[in-house]
Amino acid sequence: MNKSVKNKLSFAGLLVAMGVVYGDIGTSPLYVMKAIVFENGGVESLTKEFVLGAVSLIFWTLTVLTTVKYVWLALKADNHGEGGIFALFSLVKQQKKWLIIPAMIGGAALLADGVLTPAVTVTTAVEGLRELPVFINLFGQNQQVIIIITLCILLILFSIQRFGTDFVGKAFGPIMFLWFTFLGFLGLVYFIQDLTVLKALNPMYAFKLLFSSENKLGLFILGNVFLATTGAEALYSDMGHVGRRNIRISWPYVKICLMFNYFGQAAFLIQLIDSHQTVSDTFNPFFALLPSQYLWFGVLFATIAAIIASQALLSGSFTLVSEAIKLKLFPRMKLYYPGTNIGQVYIPVINFVLWLACSLVVVGFQTSTKMEAAYGLSITVTMLTTTILLYSYLVKMRYSTIFALGITFFFGAIETVFFISSVLKFFHGGYVAVIMALIILGIMAIWQRGNTIVSRESEEIGIRPFIPQLRALKEDQTIDLSQTNILFMVPQMNQDKIGKEYLYSILDKSPKRAKVYWFINVEVTDEPYTKEYEVELFDTDFIVFVKLHLGFRVDQEINLYIREIVQQLMHDGRIKRQPQQYSIRPNREVGDFQFILIQEALATHTSLNKWDRQVMQLKLWIKKFTVAPENWFGLEYSEVKYETVPLILGQNRHVDIQERKKTSE
Repeated sequence: MNKSVKNKLSFAGLLVAMGVVYGDIGTSPLYVMKAIVFENGGVESLTKEFVLGAVSLIFWTLTVLTTVKYVWLALKADNHGEGGIFALFSLVKQQKKWLIIPAMIGGAALLADGVLTPAVTVTTAVEGLRELPVFINLFGQNQQVIIIITLCILLILFSIQRFGTDFVGKAFGPIMFLWFTFLGFLGLVYFIQDLTVLKALNPMYAFKLLFSSENKLGLFILGNVFLATTGAEALYSDMGHVGRRNIRISWPYVKICLMFNYFGQAAFLIQLIDSHQTVSDTFNPFFALLPSQYLWFGVLFATIAAIIASQALLSGSFTLVSEAIKLKLFPRMKLYYPGTNIGQVYIPVINFVLWLACSLVVVGFQTSTKMEAAYGLSITVTMLTTTILLYSYLVKMRYSTIFALGITFFFGAIETVFFISSVLKFFHGGYVAVIMALIILGIMAIWQRGNTIVSRESEEIGIRPFIPQLRALKEDQTIDLSQTNILFMVPQMNQDKIGKEYLYSILDKSPKRAKVYWFINVEVTDEPYTKEYEVELFDTDFIVFVKLHLGFRVDQEINLYIREIVQQLMHDGRIKRQPQQYSIRPNREVGDFQFILIQEALATHTSLNKWDRQVMQLKLWIKKFTVAPENWFGLEYSEVKYETVPLILGQNRHVDIQERKKTSE
């Protein structure tokens, strides 16, 4: 879908939303009730009041957090159709500098905890095979077979990401529509047999369970209940892929089907309690709803849905990382835009890392039960940070202070309770997600702090005093012409000032004679699709400052943009035409180009403090593993020259050295 189509309400758009957005939430019935039941001691310890309280907690969690906070409120905070925590941050970053902290924490936590989503959902679905007699006869309770099948499925899932969310959404959308219909019908069959479960709509059952002696986990039961809404943040991140209206219109059907299934599982559990039946250690309330002759179908369908469930995580992760890169919060990586929609981004490095991490989680945890115990901790942190940013957004949009504070304290209090209840997960495997989040956060912090140091300490000089020298160099026939146009990519450009190293490269290191000297700065705008530029020639026709304003979702194809700008400047008579005597193109009036890319090496004689020096050294080390600048700026097919210059930050350190006087014999 292109930008205009995705924002229109259509049946096709609703199907794509089903396929891309709701996978995580849509597979939660596979494991939420199972986790609640077994964490409380199993079916034998259940009571009717416990079951009603549990499903009441699920209903109100989905209502308050998913429906109210995300579908109603967060989707309003769109950045020209784009969603996610970094899109929200870009809307409010001008208000307070410290807002970058919750943005980075939330983004890191979302990426880290999301690694568990494919592992949990796919493993849970595949474990349903153990309910099939034919599987038991062949493999018994061998978990290694489950792990091998899960790893194969994950490999296929991550392999198809290169085709983009448009392809995935169109392929998976109809399947997910059938999946939600299947969920609703399956639950309805048992739900209508015991309509007393409707009592769970009364929130008092939820409150009573939290303080009931039948609830062995106490407040920590919310850590399992929270699994029902973990896909809400991914839902917000995926807004740019399918459009806000398609999400809002499709959500009621999705929620109704989900609740029918949860009510159906509750009714089935109440039947078990009344009949005093015993169950096996592999009992799963979801698969128990299926008649034995259709169990194979349920396992197969659940596995397919689990594969699709991971899509919301992956597309949201790609969006999150690409926005962080263009907001200079993350190292550069190669971005691809499959399909016709610029919002469909694919990042091979992130795809590989997520696949590897998910696979290691499956091998390390072995069973879905252990994964569920670790799942959800970090996502509570992301929700809290989103709430903080939403407050700033509401203030910016001139909502009343009372309303903004009320919303913030309401959701903040609920999410704080969920966070506290999920802390126990840290000791059951949640530390894995926390460690990954800290690593990601550390990279972000180093990158952002390094950019701040460079911006604060690097020496900039004005171009105007050097115009006579550049003019003389341009006209000096004793020096060979290096290139018709020499272009420098400049990270900062303040009026007529640029980094000292660029003029050092032209005048000192090796004098570079050219007809036009270009200094190009790229500014990533808060708007995702901006393509604008500003130029300043300083009353010359051979020095051009170009500031490109590109949206954070726009590919940085600098070569194409500059060639278009050259044509416009020549047409306006602001720079001279550059006729070429030798060319395969007749009447060519644009000369050749050479891009000079400066590689920085931290100088040893600067006065940075030890902490800032360590940060800069780490930043430059990380930079070695990132995408090459010519690939990032779309210069793969241009003439590019690298030069290494010392990165001198702060003042040069004074060195006290004295001449040794010769002594007479």
